[in-house]
Amino acid sequence: MYEYGSGNSDSSRHSTSEYRYSGPFYQDNLKSGPEKTGEVPKRKKGGFPRLLMKTLCVALVFGIVASAAFQATSYVGGQLRGEDRAAVKREDLAVAPEIEAVSPQPAGNIQKSTGDVTGIVQQCMPSLVAITNVSIREVESFWGFGWYNMPQQREQTSTGTGIVIGQNETELLIVTNNHVIAGATNLTVLFSVDEGRDGASAVEAQIKGTDVSKDVGVIAVPLKEIPAETLSEIKVATIGDSSQLQVGEQVVAIGNALGYGQSVTTGIVSALNRNVTLQSDDGTMINNSLIQTDAAINPGNSGGALLNMKGEVIGINEAKYSSSYVEGVGYAIPISDVEGIIGDLKTMTNRPQVDAEKMGYLGINCQDVTEEISKQYDMPVGIYLKSVVSGCAADSAGLKKGDIITRFDGIGVSTYDSLKERLQYYEAGETVEVTVMSAENGEYTERIVTVTLSSREEVEAAS
Repeated sequence: MYEYGSGNSDSSRHSTSEYRYSGPFYQDNLKSGPEKTGEVPKRKKGGFPRLLMKTLCVALVFGIVASAAFQATSYVGGQLRGEDRAAVKREDLAVAPEIEAVSPQPAGNIQKSTGDVTGIVQQCMPSLVAITNVSIREVESFWGFGWYNMPQQREQTSTGTGIVIGQNETELLIVTNNHVIAGATNLTVLFSVDEGRDGASAVEAQIKGTDVSKDVGVIAVPLKEIPAETLSEIKVATIGDSSQLQVGEQVVAIGNALGYGQSVTTGIVSALNRNVTLQSDDGTMINNSLIQTDAAINPGNSGGALLNMKGEVIGINEAKYSSSYVEGVGYAIPISDVEGIIGDLKTMTNRPQVDAEKMGYLGINCQDVTEEISKQYDMPVGIYLKSVVSGCAADSAGLKKGDIITRFDGIGVSTYDSLKERLQYYEAGETVEVTVMSAENGEYTERIVTVTLSSREEVEAAS
């Protein structure tokens, strides 16, 4: 699981507190059994006979749960990895069929009774998918000395959730969290309408684009790869207006919790505009204003939908507050805050991640202009250029010290980490448009420059 920064400075009470991404959920956790918290539950009063009966009951329940968990893990693992796939490719697609959208309804009509969310689930579940990310990560070696202790690379499998948000002529488009798909060497999705269906299997997906600073990403599945039966049942989620949310409003969360498949939890909006700082595995720090909810958000829920009582998506589930002192504190990205970014990502051309030796570079030394720095010094949020490498991409395009990069190839970038994430999909020699804010007479003006990316060797030789 991805950990966030410390949640509270009161060490006497919250020394074990930490924010955690609600996904991806690493399948290794399933293989090794439930996580051990290290906490010993207090023994309750009741005497030996009562304790004996409890022990027998717990043993019986554990046997049932363990068996069910093992079967679910084996089944879901095979489905998400796309094993024994029997789906028929839709090579004969001349015109992409229009996928039905979820129809928002008044809360009174969609609920059978107070607290009943079955109508919402039935309407919205077809727009959810389970995502499996196979990636490579470095792990420390605990054997030997010297070079034996060098980090080792190992394949890992993690799962998260995605929301179907639209289609173009050839692709189905799905939004999720960036941290769910980061570093993927292979991505597959299993549609919720296929869960439990004989012969159904996962289909491969590609990353269209990501925004690291907002922790969102869009992936695409070729329509021709989706079986006709599945395609006829999928629905496109309806996007709501998170700016109209009120504290106390009831919400529903749907996601691939623990990699077992889609599950549903309910709660309320506990708070709005919560400033939360998160930290991913690679050390990237993200600070966003999030929706707080007491709907259960667990590992694997990341990228899933937070819905209002009309069945509209008003948030993308992202994180939970993990502590022995805290229960029922989850977070979601307000959908209205990232709707424009998602729209930009949807239109991008699919790009595979390029080999490290072929990756393009701008040739810059920079520093992030955060929201705090922006307010303090009246500067645009973005990537401040401290210097440019002479003769390399940025310099040749006319970028200079003091410029602030805000967009790369049409996608907003507010941190150097988000820029590096984008550059992983561009080769040296490619030409892209870069948007910068330049100071002129005490004011910043926007300009768009065309940059031909340099190779790593060129930047190193000129530095």
